[in-house]
Amino acid sequence: MNGTIGITAIASVSSLGEGPDETWQSYLNNRHHLSKGTGGGVTEWVAMLPGKSKNHIRQFLAANPKYKALDDSVLYGMYAARRAVSMAGWKPSDGFGINIGSSRGATTLFEKYHKEFLQTNQTATLSSPTTTLGNISSWIAHDLGTKGPDISHSITCSTALHALLNGVAWIRSELTDKFLVGGTEAPLTPFTIAQMKALKIYSNSSRDYPCRAMDIHKKSNDMVLGEGASVACLERGISEKTLAIIEGIGYATEPLEHNVSLSTDAQCFQRSMEMALGRINKDELDVIVMHAPGTLKGDSSEFNAIGKLFGENRPALTGNKWKTGHMFGASGMMSVELAILMLRHQQFIGVPFISNEEVPNTINRVLVNAVGFGGNAVSVLLKTPPR
Repeated sequence: MNGTIGITAIASVSSLGEGPDETWQSYLNNRHHLSKGTGGGVTEWVAMLPGKSKNHIRQFLAANPKYKALDDSVLYGMYAARRAVSMAGWKPSDGFGINIGSSRGATTLFEKYHKEFLQTNQTATLSSPTTTLGNISSWIAHDLGTKGPDISHSITCSTALHALLNGVAWIRSELTDKFLVGGTEAPLTPFTIAQMKALKIYSNSSRDYPCRAMDIHKKSNDMVLGEGASVACLERGISEKTLAIIEGIGYATEPLEHNVSLSTDAQCFQRSMEMALGRINKDELDVIVMHAPGTLKGDSSEFNAIGKLFGENRPALTGNKWKTGHMFGASGMMSVELAILMLRHQQFIGVPFISNEEVPNTINRVLVNAVGFGGNAVSVLLKTPPR
Protein backbone atom coordinates (compact mmCIF):
# COMPACT_ATOMS: atom_id res chain seq x y z
CA MET A 1 0.00 0.00 0.00
CA ASN A 2 1.17 3.52 -0.81
CA GLY A 3 1.37 5.68 2.31
CA THR A 4 0.74 4.58 5.88
CA ILE A 5 -2.79 4.54 7.24
CA GLY A 6 -3.43 3.80 10.88
CA ILE A 7 -6.40 3.12 13.12
CA THR A 8 -6.36 5.69 15.93
CA ALA A 9 -9.56 4.65 17.72
CA ILE A 10 -12.15 1.89 17.66
CA ALA A 11 -15.39 1.70 19.60
CA SER A 12 -18.22 -0.77 19.78
CA VAL A 13 -21.44 -1.54 21.57
CA SER A 14 -22.38 -5.21 21.63
CA SER A 15 -23.32 -8.10 23.89
CA LEU A 16 -19.75 -7.84 25.24
CA GLY A 17 -20.46 -4.34 26.56
CA GLU A 18 -19.05 -1.04 25.35
CA GLY A 19 -15.58 0.44 25.20
CA PRO A 20 -12.25 -1.37 24.64
CA ASP A 21 -11.62 -2.15 28.32
CA GLU A 22 -15.02 -3.71 29.00
CA THR A 23 -14.92 -5.59 25.70
CA TRP A 24 -11.45 -6.94 26.46
CA GLN A 25 -12.55 -8.18 29.87
CA SER A 26 -15.42 -10.02 28.18
CA TYR A 27 -12.96 -11.71 25.82
CA LEU A 28 -10.79 -12.95 28.69
CA ASN A 29 -13.32 -15.53 29.87
CA ASN A 30 -14.78 -18.59 28.14
CA ARG A 31 -18.39 -17.53 28.67
CA HIS A 32 -20.60 -16.85 25.67
CA HIS A 33 -22.92 -13.83 25.64
CA LEU A 34 -25.94 -15.49 24.06
CA SER A 35 -29.39 -15.67 25.65
CA LYS A 36 -32.66 -17.34 24.76
CA GLY A 37 -35.13 -14.80 23.34
CA THR A 38 -35.54 -11.05 23.79
CA GLY A 39 -39.31 -10.70 23.88
CA GLY A 40 -41.22 -9.15 21.02
CA GLY A 41 -41.92 -12.57 19.52
CA VAL A 42 -38.28 -13.69 19.45
CA THR A 43 -37.69 -17.00 21.25
CA GLU A 44 -34.42 -18.17 19.66
CA TRP A 45 -30.82 -17.81 20.79
CA VAL A 46 -29.59 -14.23 20.29
CA ALA A 47 -26.78 -11.95 21.50
CA MET A 48 -28.36 -8.72 22.71
CA LEU A 49 -26.97 -5.53 24.22
CA PRO A 50 -26.64 -5.58 28.01
CA GLY A 51 -29.24 -3.64 29.99
CA LYS A 52 -26.62 -1.05 30.93
CA SER A 53 -25.90 -0.27 27.27
CA LYS A 54 -29.63 -0.10 26.49
CA ASN A 55 -30.04 2.46 29.31
CA HIS A 56 -27.12 4.52 28.01
CA ILE A 57 -28.72 4.63 24.57
CA ARG A 58 -32.07 5.65 26.09
CA GLN A 59 -30.30 8.55 27.83
CA PHE A 60 -28.65 9.36 24.53
CA LEU A 61 -32.12 9.46 22.92
CA ALA A 62 -33.57 11.74 25.56
CA ALA A 63 -31.06 14.44 24.66
CA ASN A 64 -32.54 14.91 21.18
CA PRO A 65 -36.26 14.33 20.47
CA LYS A 66 -35.51 13.90 16.73
CA TYR A 67 -33.68 10.66 17.47
CA LYS A 68 -36.81 8.95 18.79
CA ALA A 69 -38.00 8.35 15.21
CA LEU A 70 -34.82 6.46 14.28
CA ASP A 71 -34.23 2.71 14.11
CA ASP A 72 -31.91 0.98 16.56
CA SER A 73 -29.46 0.31 13.73
CA VAL A 74 -28.92 4.08 13.39
CA LEU A 75 -28.82 4.68 17.15
CA TYR A 76 -26.23 1.97 17.77
CA GLY A 77 -24.05 3.44 15.02
CA MET A 78 -24.39 6.96 16.40
CA TYR A 79 -23.54 5.82 19.91
CA ALA A 80 -20.41 3.94 18.86
CA ALA A 81 -19.35 6.72 16.49
CA ARG A 82 -19.46 9.35 19.24
CA ARG A 83 -17.22 7.23 21.43
CA ALA A 84 -14.71 6.53 18.64
CA VAL A 85 -14.44 10.16 17.55
CA SER A 86 -14.00 11.24 21.17
CA MET A 87 -11.18 8.71 21.65
CA ALA A 88 -9.45 9.91 18.49
CA GLY A 89 -9.84 13.56 19.47
CA TRP A 90 -11.46 14.50 16.16
CA LYS A 91 -13.38 17.75 15.76
CA PRO A 92 -16.17 18.61 13.25
CA SER A 93 -13.83 21.13 11.64
CA ASP A 94 -11.55 18.24 10.64
CA GLY A 95 -14.02 17.49 7.83
CA PHE A 96 -13.61 13.72 8.21
CA GLY A 97 -15.59 11.36 6.04
CA ILE A 98 -18.03 8.71 7.25
CA ASN A 99 -18.84 5.30 5.79
CA ILE A 100 -20.91 3.20 8.18
CA GLY A 101 -23.09 0.57 6.56
CA SER A 102 -25.49 -2.20 7.51
CA SER A 103 -26.53 -5.53 6.04
CA ARG A 104 -30.21 -5.40 7.00
CA GLY A 105 -30.71 -1.74 7.87
CA ALA A 106 -33.77 -0.57 9.80
CA THR A 107 -35.22 -4.00 10.56
CA THR A 108 -37.42 -3.02 13.51
CA LEU A 109 -38.88 0.09 11.89
CA PHE A 110 -39.36 -1.58 8.52
CA GLU A 111 -41.32 -4.44 10.06
CA LYS A 112 -43.35 -2.01 12.16
CA TYR A 113 -44.27 0.20 9.19
CA HIS A 114 -45.05 -2.77 6.97
CA LYS A 115 -47.36 -4.27 9.59
CA GLU A 116 -49.21 -0.94 9.87
CA PHE A 117 -49.52 -0.76 6.10
CA LEU A 118 -51.04 -4.23 5.90
CA GLN A 119 -53.57 -3.23 8.56
CA THR A 120 -54.50 0.26 7.29
CA ASN A 121 -53.22 0.46 3.70
CA GLN A 122 -51.37 3.61 4.79
CA THR A 123 -47.96 4.35 6.25
CA ALA A 124 -46.29 7.01 8.37
CA THR A 125 -44.74 10.12 6.83
CA LEU A 126 -41.23 9.15 7.93
CA SER A 127 -41.45 5.50 6.89
CA SER A 128 -39.29 5.95 3.81
CA PRO A 129 -36.49 8.27 5.03
CA THR A 130 -36.03 6.34 8.29
CA THR A 131 -35.77 2.90 6.68
CA THR A 132 -33.27 3.62 3.88
CA LEU A 133 -29.65 2.54 4.32
CA GLY A 134 -28.60 6.08 3.45
CA ASN A 135 -30.00 7.48 6.68
CA ILE A 136 -27.35 5.71 8.81
CA SER A 137 -24.25 7.72 7.88
CA SER A 138 -26.35 10.85 7.27
CA TRP A 139 -27.64 10.85 10.85
CA ILE A 140 -24.21 10.01 12.23
CA ALA A 141 -22.73 12.93 10.26
CA HIS A 142 -25.52 15.17 11.60
CA ASP A 143 -24.89 14.06 15.18
CA LEU A 144 -21.12 14.57 14.91
CA GLY A 145 -21.45 17.84 12.98
CA THR A 146 -18.90 16.91 10.32
CA LYS A 147 -19.11 18.37 6.82
CA GLY A 148 -17.14 15.62 5.10
CA PRO A 149 -18.57 12.98 2.74
CA ASP A 150 -21.00 10.46 4.25
CA ILE A 151 -21.70 7.10 2.62
CA SER A 152 -23.93 4.19 3.60
CA HIS A 153 -23.97 0.82 1.87
CA SER A 154 -24.76 -2.86 2.24
CA ILE A 155 -22.51 -5.68 1.12
CA THR A 156 -24.18 -8.06 3.55
CA CYS A 157 -21.81 -9.53 6.15
CA SER A 158 -18.64 -7.94 4.71
CA THR A 159 -20.17 -4.44 4.90
CA ALA A 160 -17.94 -3.07 7.68
CA LEU A 161 -14.71 -4.23 6.06
CA HIS A 162 -15.82 -2.83 2.70
CA ALA A 163 -16.33 0.46 4.55
CA LEU A 164 -12.71 0.19 5.71
CA LEU A 165 -11.62 -0.39 2.10
CA ASN A 166 -13.53 2.73 1.06
CA GLY A 167 -11.92 4.78 3.84
CA VAL A 168 -8.46 3.62 2.77
CA ALA A 169 -9.24 4.54 -0.85
CA TRP A 170 -10.43 8.05 0.07
CA ILE A 171 -7.34 8.72 2.19
CA ARG A 172 -4.94 7.30 -0.39
CA SER A 173 -6.56 9.47 -3.06
CA GLU A 174 -5.76 12.51 -0.85
CA LEU A 175 -9.40 13.65 -0.82
CA THR A 176 -9.30 13.54 2.98
CA ASP A 177 -6.93 12.64 5.81
CA LYS A 178 -9.48 10.99 8.11
CA PHE A 179 -12.38 8.57 7.68
CA LEU A 180 -14.80 7.02 10.16
CA VAL A 181 -15.71 3.49 9.04
CA GLY A 182 -17.67 0.53 10.31
CA GLY A 183 -21.01 -1.21 10.51
CA THR A 184 -24.15 -1.31 12.62
CA GLU A 185 -26.87 -3.91 12.92
CA ALA A 186 -30.12 -4.44 14.86
CA PRO A 187 -31.44 -7.72 13.40
CA LEU A 188 -33.10 -9.28 16.45
CA THR A 189 -36.63 -9.24 15.05
CA PRO A 190 -38.99 -12.16 14.40
CA PHE A 191 -38.99 -11.75 10.61
CA THR A 192 -35.20 -11.45 10.31
CA ILE A 193 -34.62 -14.53 12.45
CA ALA A 194 -37.34 -16.38 10.50
CA GLN A 195 -35.38 -15.67 7.31
CA MET A 196 -32.28 -17.29 8.79
CA LYS A 197 -34.33 -20.25 10.01
CA ALA A 198 -35.77 -20.66 6.52
CA LEU A 199 -32.20 -21.11 5.28
CA LYS A 200 -31.84 -23.85 7.91
CA ILE A 201 -28.70 -22.27 9.38
CA TYR A 202 -30.00 -21.04 12.75
CA SER A 203 -29.03 -22.72 16.01
CA ASN A 204 -31.51 -24.72 18.04
CA SER A 205 -28.75 -26.22 20.17
CA SER A 206 -29.07 -26.92 23.88
CA ARG A 207 -25.31 -27.44 24.35
CA ASP A 208 -23.01 -25.33 26.54
CA TYR A 209 -22.07 -23.33 23.45
CA PRO A 210 -25.18 -22.79 21.28
CA CYS A 211 -23.01 -21.37 18.50
CA ARG A 212 -19.97 -23.51 17.80
CA ALA A 213 -18.49 -21.22 15.15
CA MET A 214 -15.15 -22.58 13.83
CA ASP A 215 -15.93 -26.14 14.96
CA ILE A 216 -15.58 -28.04 11.69
CA HIS A 217 -16.56 -31.28 13.41
CA LYS A 218 -20.05 -30.11 14.37
CA LYS A 219 -22.96 -31.97 12.79
CA SER A 220 -25.42 -29.09 12.35
CA ASN A 221 -25.62 -25.41 11.45
CA ASP A 222 -25.69 -23.24 14.57
CA MET A 223 -25.47 -19.60 13.59
CA VAL A 224 -26.86 -17.10 16.12
CA LEU A 225 -27.61 -13.42 15.47
CA GLY A 226 -26.24 -10.55 17.54
CA GLU A 227 -26.89 -6.80 17.61
CA GLY A 228 -24.63 -3.79 17.95
CA ALA A 229 -22.20 -1.52 16.14
CA SER A 230 -18.46 -1.17 15.72
CA VAL A 231 -16.62 1.77 14.14
CA ALA A 232 -13.00 2.79 13.66
CA CYS A 233 -11.14 6.03 12.99
CA LEU A 234 -8.68 5.86 10.08
CA GLU A 235 -5.96 8.49 9.68
CA ARG A 236 -3.06 9.13 7.36
CA GLY A 237 0.33 8.49 8.98
CA ILE A 238 1.34 7.26 12.43
CA SER A 239 0.86 9.13 15.68
CA GLU A 240 0.99 8.38 19.40
CA LYS A 241 -2.67 7.39 19.15
CA THR A 242 -2.18 4.79 16.41
CA LEU A 243 -3.51 1.44 17.63
CA ALA A 244 -2.69 -0.54 14.50
CA ILE A 245 -1.33 0.01 11.01
CA ILE A 246 -3.36 -1.17 8.03
CA GLU A 247 -0.54 -2.99 6.27
CA GLY A 248 -2.59 -4.66 3.55
CA ILE A 249 -6.09 -4.99 2.12
CA GLY A 250 -7.58 -7.66 -0.11
CA TYR A 251 -10.92 -8.35 -1.73
CA ALA A 252 -12.47 -10.85 -4.11
CA THR A 253 -15.88 -12.02 -5.30
CA GLU A 254 -16.84 -15.52 -6.38
CA PRO A 255 -18.98 -16.22 -9.46
CA LEU A 256 -22.60 -16.56 -8.35
CA GLU A 257 -23.89 -20.10 -8.68
CA HIS A 258 -26.78 -19.47 -6.28
CA ASN A 259 -27.86 -16.74 -3.80
CA VAL A 260 -25.47 -17.81 -1.05
CA SER A 261 -22.68 -18.99 -3.33
CA LEU A 262 -19.40 -20.00 -1.69
CA SER A 263 -17.09 -22.70 -3.02
CA THR A 264 -15.93 -25.56 -0.80
CA ASP A 265 -12.46 -24.04 -0.56
CA ALA A 266 -13.64 -20.38 -0.55
CA GLN A 267 -11.64 -19.21 -3.55
CA CYS A 268 -12.71 -15.65 -2.75
CA PHE A 269 -10.95 -15.89 0.62
CA GLN A 270 -7.85 -17.40 -0.94
CA ARG A 271 -7.59 -14.41 -3.29
CA SER A 272 -8.46 -11.76 -0.70
CA MET A 273 -5.99 -13.14 1.86
CA GLU A 274 -3.21 -13.40 -0.70
CA MET A 275 -3.84 -9.82 -1.85
CA ALA A 276 -3.82 -8.49 1.71
CA LEU A 277 -0.57 -10.30 2.56
CA GLY A 278 1.17 -8.85 -0.50
CA ARG A 279 4.90 -9.41 -0.17
CA ILE A 280 4.73 -10.43 3.48
CA ASN A 281 6.07 -13.92 4.07
CA LYS A 282 3.27 -16.17 5.24
CA ASP A 283 5.25 -17.23 8.31
CA GLU A 284 5.29 -13.60 9.46
CA LEU A 285 1.53 -13.73 10.09
CA ASP A 286 0.68 -14.56 13.70
CA VAL A 287 -3.13 -14.79 13.85
CA ILE A 288 -6.16 -14.96 11.57
CA VAL A 289 -9.50 -13.74 12.91
CA MET A 290 -11.89 -15.86 10.88
CA HIS A 291 -15.32 -14.85 9.62
CA ALA A 292 -16.64 -18.33 10.61
CA PRO A 293 -20.40 -17.66 11.00
CA GLY A 294 -21.25 -21.01 12.61
CA THR A 295 -22.64 -22.67 9.49
CA LEU A 296 -21.31 -25.99 8.27
CA LYS A 297 -20.33 -24.73 4.82
CA GLY A 298 -19.24 -21.26 5.87
CA ASP A 299 -16.85 -22.50 8.55
CA SER A 300 -15.40 -25.43 6.60
CA SER A 301 -14.86 -23.49 3.35
CA GLU A 302 -12.86 -20.79 5.14
CA PHE A 303 -10.78 -23.46 6.93
CA ASN A 304 -10.14 -25.07 3.55
CA ALA A 305 -9.10 -21.75 2.03
CA ILE A 306 -6.63 -21.15 4.86
CA GLY A 307 -5.27 -24.66 4.38
CA LYS A 308 -4.82 -24.10 0.64
CA LEU A 309 -2.93 -20.83 1.23
CA PHE A 310 -0.82 -21.71 4.27
CA GLY A 311 -0.50 -25.49 4.12
CA GLU A 312 0.64 -27.07 7.36
CA ASN A 313 2.18 -23.81 8.64
CA ARG A 314 -1.06 -21.97 9.24
CA PRO A 315 -1.18 -19.16 11.83
CA ALA A 316 -3.19 -19.41 15.05
CA LEU A 317 -6.92 -19.14 14.28
CA THR A 318 -9.64 -17.44 16.26
CA GLY A 319 -13.07 -15.85 15.94
CA ASN A 320 -15.74 -14.23 18.11
CA LYS A 321 -19.18 -15.23 16.81
CA TRP A 322 -19.47 -18.08 19.33
CA LYS A 323 -19.49 -15.30 21.93
CA THR A 324 -21.08 -12.26 20.23
CA GLY A 325 -23.39 -13.90 17.71
CA HIS A 326 -23.23 -12.90 14.05
CA MET A 327 -23.65 -9.12 13.86
CA PHE A 328 -24.06 -9.22 10.07
CA GLY A 329 -22.78 -5.93 8.62
CA ALA A 330 -21.03 -4.93 11.86
CA SER A 331 -19.26 -8.27 12.35
CA GLY A 332 -16.12 -7.45 10.35
CA MET A 333 -15.29 -4.40 12.46
CA MET A 334 -15.96 -6.38 15.65
CA SER A 335 -13.27 -8.76 14.39
CA VAL A 336 -10.95 -5.81 13.73
CA GLU A 337 -11.51 -4.69 17.32
CA LEU A 338 -10.59 -8.17 18.58
CA ALA A 339 -7.44 -8.06 16.43
CA ILE A 340 -6.46 -4.63 17.79
CA LEU A 341 -7.04 -5.73 21.38
CA MET A 342 -4.80 -8.78 20.88
CA LEU A 343 -2.09 -6.56 19.35
CA ARG A 344 -2.41 -4.06 22.20
CA HIS A 345 -2.39 -6.60 25.05
CA GLN A 346 -0.08 -9.10 23.33
CA GLN A 347 -2.41 -11.92 24.27
CA PHE A 348 -4.05 -14.45 22.00
CA ILE A 349 -7.79 -14.99 22.54
CA GLY A 350 -8.77 -18.49 21.51
CA VAL A 351 -12.04 -20.36 21.12
CA PRO A 352 -12.74 -22.71 24.05
CA PHE A 353 -13.76 -25.71 21.95
CA ILE A 354 -10.96 -25.32 19.34
CA SER A 355 -7.33 -26.38 19.78
CA ASN A 356 -4.64 -24.35 18.04
CA GLU A 357 -1.47 -26.23 17.20
CA GLU A 358 0.67 -23.26 18.19
CA VAL A 359 -0.34 -20.10 20.07
CA PRO A 360 1.98 -17.14 19.38
CA ASN A 361 3.97 -15.64 22.24
CA THR A 362 4.30 -12.36 20.37
CA ILE A 363 1.56 -10.93 18.16
CA ASN A 364 2.79 -8.53 15.49
CA ARG A 365 0.46 -9.16 12.54
CA VAL A 366 -3.20 -10.20 12.46
CA LEU A 367 -5.32 -10.89 9.37
CA VAL A 368 -9.07 -10.26 9.62
CA ASN A 369 -11.56 -11.95 7.28
CA ALA A 370 -15.18 -11.23 6.38
CA VAL A 371 -17.46 -12.49 3.63
CA GLY A 372 -21.07 -11.85 2.66
CA PHE A 373 -23.78 -13.69 0.72
CA GLY A 374 -22.58 -14.15 -2.83
CA GLY A 375 -18.92 -14.57 -1.88
CA ASN A 376 -17.94 -10.91 -1.32
CA ALA A 377 -14.75 -11.49 0.67
CA VAL A 378 -12.48 -8.91 2.33
CA SER A 379 -9.23 -9.47 4.21
CA VAL A 380 -7.40 -6.77 6.19
CA LEU A 381 -3.83 -7.13 7.45
CA LEU A 382 -3.14 -5.23 10.69
CA LYS A 383 0.29 -4.63 12.18
CA THR A 384 1.31 -3.35 15.57
CA PRO A 385 2.67 0.22 15.31
CA PRO A 386 6.28 1.09 16.20
CA ARG A 387 6.73 2.34 19.75
